[in-house]
Amino acid sequence: MDEVHEEQSQPLDQEEDNEIRTESAAFVQGEPPQDGNGPPKVDSEVEVLHEKVTKQIIKEGHGQKPSKYATCFLHYRAWTESTLHKFEDTWNEQKPVELVLGKEKKEMTGLAIGLSSMKSGERALLHVGWELGYGKEGSFSFPNVPPMADIIYEAELIGFDETKEGKARGDMTVEERIGAADRRKMDGNSLFKEEKLEEAMQQYEMAIAYMGDDFMFQLFGKYRDMALAVKNPCHLNMAACMIKLKRYEEAIMQCNVVLAEEENNAKALFRRGKARAELGQTDAAREDYLKVRKFAPEDKAVARELRLLAEHDKALYQKQKEIYKGIFGPRPEPKPKRTNWLVLFWQWLLSLFYRLFKRERYKAD
Repeated sequence: MDEVHEEQSQPLDQEEDNEIRTESAAFVQGEPPQDGNGPPKVDSEVEVLHEKVTKQIIKEGHGQKPSKYATCFLHYRAWTESTLHKFEDTWNEQKPVELVLGKEKKEMTGLAIGLSSMKSGERALLHVGWELGYGKEGSFSFPNVPPMADIIYEAELIGFDETKEGKARGDMTVEERIGAADRRKMDGNSLFKEEKLEEAMQQYEMAIAYMGDDFMFQLFGKYRDMALAVKNPCHLNMAACMIKLKRYEEAIMQCNVVLAEEENNAKALFRRGKARAELGQTDAAREDYLKVRKFAPEDKAVARELRLLAEHDKALYQKQKEIYKGIFGPRPEPKPKRTNWLVLFWQWLLSLFYRLFKRERYKAD
């Protein structure tokens, strides 16, 4: 696979872009659930998939369903049905799980049955009997699941890849994993250009899933450089999507991942600055922009953002000035004193007596 390089000449306020290549894949549109404390309440029809597996659709998907040996990318939460104890949540880790249908672990059998009935982008509530979960013994390591525990899953099928032999990431060579991630990134770029931001993000997320921490930890030299040339642009493009979707905290997190590898990455600093500015963190945003300006002093986007920050600070100062003026009110003007002629007469008279008294005393001396 040819090494992929980031285009340094590209304006900082544009997404990463490379030659577009396509791959047969299923796409998804969706966003993470907002409340993860307990299983969601679902009123949709109960579909019996197996004697021990039922499904209720939370959000409809689209397209085809995965076949046997398809590589599925998913997020899920899992609770024990009797106590509603949540023992696993992949959304918290912000990394999708990979599961090859027909080659799943024994405790994932019920979840795999549910996935095989779902379309890309579909989110569903699955009830799985203990026989197709962690079994009679349960699990006393991680995750901690009691014996004979029925399970509730809230699962979302992000997308899937219909590979011919059902090869999982762990069975791929380094070149194959980087190539698969690169194709996902290209698909994401195409979707981004079409303003299909949620679908683009899912493609970037699947690309990043091929570049997990365990994989990156094993890479050195040119292979690590090749992997980062695919992985970092995915994080940067995720940040660009999230800024457009006003998910600024998540955008900052994506930029931080890149900056942990390349502390002077101009695009990561620029997009983090943009997200921070939207959150009102103007000092931190200005610090990011000033760092970028060292590497791209002529970039118009940086100059524009710094100018906008200065205008924002000026407007904020004027607003605060008006607020304080309204609280304390204008300084009262001193009232002119009325002339009291009687007082003035008595002052003159006393002054006269004093002068006469001093004169007589002087003569006596």
